[in-house]
Amino acid sequence: MKVDPKITLVGAGPGDPELITVKGLKALQQADVILYDALANAALLTHASSKAICICVGKRSGKHSHKQPDIQMMMVQLAFKHGHVVRLKGGDPFVFGRGYEEMAYAKAFDIPVSIIPGISSAIAVPAAQEIAVTKRSIAESFWVVTATTKEGKLSKDVALAAQSSATIVILMGRRKLSQVVTIFKQLQRHDLPIMIIQNGTLPNEKVVVSSIDQIEKVAEEANIGTPALIVIGETVSTHPQFIQTVQSAVVRA
Repeated sequence: MKVDPKITLVGAGPGDPELITVKGLKALQQADVILYDALANAALLTHASSKAICICVGKRSGKHSHKQPDIQMMMVQLAFKHGHVVRLKGGDPFVFGRGYEEMAYAKAFDIPVSIIPGISSAIAVPAAQEIAVTKRSIAESFWVVTATTKEGKLSKDVALAAQSSATIVILMGRRKLSQVVTIFKQLQRHDLPIMIIQNGTLPNEKVVVSSIDQIEKVAEEANIGTPALIVIGETVSTHPQFIQTVQSAVVRA
């Protein structure tokens, strides 16, 4: 039986399965095959057809089960074999999700590709903690930076962002925390508020808030692991946990 191949790149959102878009949900329901990442909540697969083939191609920092070229080849092969392939990716496919690469690869085989944006964790995870990445008189802009380049090094953009008054959101940055802290200390920004959020928007979410000076110690004591997102800037000072920390310090003084 001849099938019409097509591929849909779907953003699963920041973690909470209810934060996927309606359009993304409909794509899952119509899929013949779903290739999903580790950061896409597996609970979303309950919306798939009972006949759909669901394959984890989980890519998580330090734990890549499939190489990117293999995922792209699999995506195309399954589309020609089964029809509609949904590539389910955490957050938004085009925000450090390599969605553009996958789209371009599929189009090279003349396979129609649709993009369904997702809610990016860069904005949603801070928002769920009542932190606005922009706020009048505090932050007029924000940077979204990946912690690790393809060479495995800390992005040079972190140092550029650190010189601004913008809110800085660093994705998947837990393992690079020490390097991030060093950059801000070199700029004499020891007291700048910083927040780390592990498993944002999920029931097992963990949050620590402190200053650049103290964050490594605080994160270690709280056993903060991955995946985690880092937010740095004065907007973090509006978080209730940071306010309590400051008040406690004043009382002790």
